[in-house]
Amino acid sequence: MSYYLRQSRQNFWLGRFSTFPEDIVQHAISTRLGGVSKSPFDSLNLALHVGDNQQDVLTNRKRFASSLDLKAEDIVTPNQVHGDRILRVDESHRGRGAFDYDDSIKETDALITNTPDLPLMLCFADCVPVLFVDVDNLAIGIAHAGWKGTMSKIAAKTLMAMTDEFGTNPQTCLAGIAPSIGPCCYEVGENVVDACKEAFPKHIDKLIINRGGKTFIDLWQANLIQLLEAGMSEENIDIAKECTCCKSAWYFSYRSAKSAGKPETGRIAAIISLKNIE
Repeated sequence: MSYYLRQSRQNFWLGRFSTFPEDIVQHAISTRLGGVSKSPFDSLNLALHVGDNQQDVLTNRKRFASSLDLKAEDIVTPNQVHGDRILRVDESHRGRGAFDYDDSIKETDALITNTPDLPLMLCFADCVPVLFVDVDNLAIGIAHAGWKGTMSKIAAKTLMAMTDEFGTNPQTCLAGIAPSIGPCCYEVGENVVDACKEAFPKHIDKLIINRGGKTFIDLWQANLIQLLEAGMSEENIDIAKECTCCKSAWYFSYRSAKSAGKPETGRIAAIISLKNIE
């Protein structure tokens, strides 16, 4: 299993999971390279809610979607609020939030579907993207797991929602934990530590790291643990292990921008779409 970056024909660098079958799904993790947005959103900012010029974002979305042979006007994307609401979307949701943030699905942090050619997209700047592919039942999902979402186990809940809606078998489902802030950089306060102890009481030694008088948390492991507890096979879970803060030249990172005295930054996107294989 491996996560890798490849250069598309439109000169974008896109992250992919080699475990996701290309004949069933199209997916990618964007980088910050190749767009038209100006500083501090330079350059492939894909979020409409961060203060960037709207037309620049729409240009970026169109170019990004085109590089994947997807249509930007078909994208379904929500207003992410660090909660644990999961929504099954279908043809009636096509285009929600694609070109207008006010039209995005309200207060939702995970999407699932079995509708072909319906791209699901979430935006990130350090939080953990978790993508799912159910090869047997032809269904997909995507979750936004910041520290709050991780502690509320949104990844596991998304998997369970796919089981309820599509009959997904956790043991055969595939998952990818995409680039996000790593345990090398994610310093946290006592409130996060306390939430982690409550959510993962048996795994504190794996998740909380004390280093140099500071406390760090491993969100990658926290999401892995909850997926294993939900019944997934570890061999089917791919962790990119790319820290957005360490690699802020490649990915947008809120933590990196803030430490540099720049509170505004853009967002990368994770996108996944089920192919029509009929």
